[in-house]
Amino acid sequence: MRRSICYTEPKYALAGHTGNWKFHYQVASSLPKGTLLKFDLLSRGRDIDWAIPTPGARKKENTIWLESESLGVVHPTQVEVDDVLLPQYEFTLPKDVSEDETLTIIMGTPDVEKARENGNTAQTHVQRRRSFYLSIDPKGKGEYKDTELFTIDVRGNVLSDIKIIVPSYLSKNQRFDIVIRFEDAFGNLTGNAPEGTLVELSYEQLRENINWKLFVPETGFITLPNLYFNEEGIYRIQLKNLTSNDVFFSPPIQCVADSPNEMYWGNFRGEFELYDCGENAENALRYARDDKSYQFYGTSSFESEDETPNEIWKHVANQVAEFNEDERFTTFQGLQWNGDPGNEGLRTIVFTKDNKSILRRKDTKSNTLKKIYRSHTPKDFFTIPSFTMADGVHYNFNDFSDEYEKAVEVYNAWGSSECTTKEGNLKPITSKKDGFTENGEGSVRTALAKNCRFGFVAGGYDDRGLFAHLYETDQAQYTPGLTAILSTGHTRDQLAQAIARRSCFATTGPRMLVGIEIAKQPMGCELSTKEKPGLAYNRHIQVVAVGTTKLTCIEIIRNGKVIHKVAGTSFNEPVTFDDSDPIQDIVLDGGKDKPPFVYYYVRIQQEDGHVAWSSPIWIDHTAENRPVKKVKKKATKA
Repeated sequence: MRRSICYTEPKYALAGHTGNWKFHYQVASSLPKGTLLKFDLLSRGRDIDWAIPTPGARKKENTIWLESESLGVVHPTQVEVDDVLLPQYEFTLPKDVSEDETLTIIMGTPDVEKARENGNTAQTHVQRRRSFYLSIDPKGKGEYKDTELFTIDVRGNVLSDIKIIVPSYLSKNQRFDIVIRFEDAFGNLTGNAPEGTLVELSYEQLRENINWKLFVPETGFITLPNLYFNEEGIYRIQLKNLTSNDVFFSPPIQCVADSPNEMYWGNFRGEFELYDCGENAENALRYARDDKSYQFYGTSSFESEDETPNEIWKHVANQVAEFNEDERFTTFQGLQWNGDPGNEGLRTIVFTKDNKSILRRKDTKSNTLKKIYRSHTPKDFFTIPSFTMADGVHYNFNDFSDEYEKAVEVYNAWGSSECTTKEGNLKPITSKKDGFTENGEGSVRTALAKNCRFGFVAGGYDDRGLFAHLYETDQAQYTPGLTAILSTGHTRDQLAQAIARRSCFATTGPRMLVGIEIAKQPMGCELSTKEKPGLAYNRHIQVVAVGTTKLTCIEIIRNGKVIHKVAGTSFNEPVTFDDSDPIQDIVLDGGKDKPPFVYYYVRIQQEDGHVAWSSPIWIDHTAENRPVKKVKKKATKA
């Protein structure tokens, strides 16, 4: 039996390219008048997807039509299909079509000379054998049985950006590799560069034997092994395109004399615009590891059965276990649990072991946080209060559990919960209609003033569950956040232990470096005037503040107020400050049976508006904690 022939012209598309796309269908047997052809782009209508054309005889840009030698031009109608968000395109044949005739569906513009401006735009992400469906109903009754398949390879567009993946924290003379990604304007790997393009590698304090010139590889990436720095300091790898003279820098690298820690980047809560982590868990995890260069990633399905049926939860669990690889990519399975506003709020529960059961709020054993905590141990999971200042899902921190809640989400793509707008929130949660607004009860500073102690992490982009409707509102949206963890190793247990030590910080996306030390103790630690009496009189503060571009502001925040502010002039702004206010004059009430205390953290901002927050440091103080000088008694003769 003869088969029809389907092919496309051109055979491949460049990501984001605008033009005319032709889908040729050579029929295997004649089709009678009235035959219906239904064309499906398999597009979801997002900005990153293949553009949706608008049919019509008078349309001159981004339209769709069918033509053949015998039929001339046929315009489609848009039809709705069950369980499909976007319409499909239905053509009705006005006359018989003979065997071997070719029907061509065209997306673009009839004015071929203006196809580059007025045509149809391809999706912005690469994909091998991107599919389009054509269904045929010879009876013309809408009963489609036969489906033909067209495919187009979507490749990376012309070289636009060079990204350099480097470790952020190193010891002196520690060997490391760097990965160079040659990307188009949409972040796709590409080898599409002018012939002979050379890229020159250099960095500050360049050794004479490191003077490399690199070609743009066809794969779009290259790994350079075995580099090291033999001096302490802040470094940036520089790449210069010798053809265009464009210069690209890596994120900053901090090289220290010796440290047991390394820095790992990733997210515990967030999705990607391209992939969700439900049915597409495998693609999402691979995208996080390979394209986003995350070193850890936590899935964060909503606990409801509508959002996450049991089979999806099990599928995600299998993929998380499969992708987890010590010293390369650490994965965590987690869920979002939304409790009563104020008392419980939104939580990200991050499991530290594989194949854990989902905790559904409709189940009696897990319908409150207190029940969940009583029936588990801190070895099972840690929880992250999330979006705590969003009214309606906020959390007042009255029942804060320092046993489970070692970190709080200070920022995500829908805004920051650091403080209210009046108090200086740089990324406020705002909406004029139907979205989320801020509720100061849930601010991080309010919680810190209550003596809640936690590290800072950032959440990413999310369009699931309670966030799904926000795209139909005027809710302010920012860039997905990123979390850095300083850990002694790259395993689940070691990363979870680092979170428990509050050895982490948050950014609005770039791999900025921020840290605070008091009396040479790092962020996340708890000090006291009992062990260090001098802290009652002076706190010597050292700040690490390094941006991916020029810093504009470095702020030391004590008890919710800025006590020292420095205007930046470069990308690296180390700051020292002595807080000499007597501690008894500045302490906050520690609560029942707890000493008064003071807390500090650092916030930095760079010229492109991106922000980073260090985790806090706490200092406890009571008069009775001050050591008493002991006087030796002289021995007496019997």
